Order: sequence, then C-alpha cells, then structure tokens
Amino acid sequence: MTAVPHPRSEAAEPARSGRRSLAVALLFGALGAAVALLASRQRWAEGTASVAGGAFPLTAKGSDVTGVPAALAIVGLAALVAVFAVRRAGRFLVAGLLALSGAGIMAAALVSASDSTALDEKAAQASGDTTATVAALSHTGWPYVAAVGGLLILLAGLLALRFGSGWPAMSGRYERGTDRPRKVARPVDPERPEEIWKALDRGEDPTGA
Repeated sequence: MTAVPHPRSEAAEPARSGRRSLAVALLFGALGAAVALLASRQRWAEGTASVAGGAFPLTAKGSDVTGVPAALAIVGLAALVAVFAVRRAGRFLVAGLLALSGAGIMAAALVSASDSTALDEKAAQASGDTTATVAALSHTGWPYVAAVGGLLILLAGLLALRFGSGWPAMSGRYERGTDRPRKVARPVDPERPEEIWKALDRGEDPTGA
C-alpha cells in the first residue's frame, strides 16, 4: 500500500518554501548591502606622484573612485524593506529595483577595478602639474568584494521576483485584526445598581430603550 499524502502537509509546503525564500532574501540583501558599503570605504588603488622631494605615496578609497556602489547599496536596503510594504504589482516593481541595484553595484565595481582617474587627480594636486599622472599604480581586491556584495543583492532581488508574491506584507497583521467581530455588551441587570451605574458611565442606556 502506498501512503496518501495528507492534504495539510501538501498545503503547508508552499508556505515553508515561502518562508525559506524570504529568510534567504533578507540575509542576502542585508549582507550584500553591508559588504558593498564596507568595501567602498576600503583602499582600492595606490601609487605615487613625482614631487620635488621625490615620490609621494597616494591612495584612493572606493568612495574616491566611484560613489555608485555605496549609493546603490542604500537604495537596495530601502527596496528590501519596501518589498514588505507593498503588494502585487508594487512588490514586483520594488523587487525589480532591488535586483537592478545589485546589478549596478557589480557593474560599477568591476568597471572601476582598474580605474586610475582618482589617483591621477591626486597626483596632479600633489605635484602642482595638471598633466601629471600617478606612477607605480596598483589595485587591491576590494572592488571585487564590492561586486560580491552586489551579487548578493541581485540574488535577493531575483528571489523577491520569483517568490515575493507569497511573502507577507507589513499591513497584513492590522488588516486581519479588523476582521474580528466586535464584542457585544452584556445586558444590564436592573436588579443590580452597580451595573446600572457602570452602564451610565459607559454612555449606555441601562433601560435598553
């Protein structure tokens, strides 16, 4: 004999899948934004500029090279929260914005991984020569770390696009509360004066008229 699956277990499976995808999306989105913001504050490139006293060391943080990853990480965080504040088409649009934020972080970080513009500007300022460029240029791995953060945000957005329709919304708890029947007041016993006074205090007519 083959076991017949219980109807409740079959109905509960989509709910469990929704909870798992929700937890993974929250983890990926929050972690990705934190990684992108952290990487933007680290050293992305370094080199030297020729000055009168010799070689002058220069460094450029991610925020010096490009402000796109940090800005899109904040947008991604806002979109991650907004996913639970909207429903239906609105949720689909916000999930798309979340995915695009991650893709934008990846693109900006990878394009800027070998960029020398920020250090060239610092070299020109240090040397006083507008045509000066940075020498002994080298790059760190932090741009690629920022790209990983963008990838996590992108995955969170894709999960929201795929499973977001089954996720709960912030307003759901309050909407359920309005469906509860209102409590009906118990009739006042005319033989008990204390109940008559309580009804009068509540603004009710103890006679029931």
